[in-house]
Amino acid sequence: MTESTAARFHKEMTVGEAIAIHPEAGLVFSSYHLGGCSHCSINEVETIEQVCMGYGVEVDTLIDSLNNLFADDEE
Repeated sequence: MTESTAARFHKEMTVGEAIAIHPEAGLVFSSYHLGGCSHCSINEVETIEQVCMGYGVEVDTLIDSLNNLFADDEE
């Protein structure tokens, strides 16, 4: 894998780290109904994997969606 195609998001990073490395990461979390409303807010210190486990979201699917943000940036 080259540096340009290397995954930038991973399941061990915190939600806060994910949001900090790409401005649209929060939109991806919201699209999976994570943190998009007051009764299902997510904690920025939890890892992506912990959030997925807590809400029943497939972690690999969410990571793929997050990493697609960088593919969109390259176009």
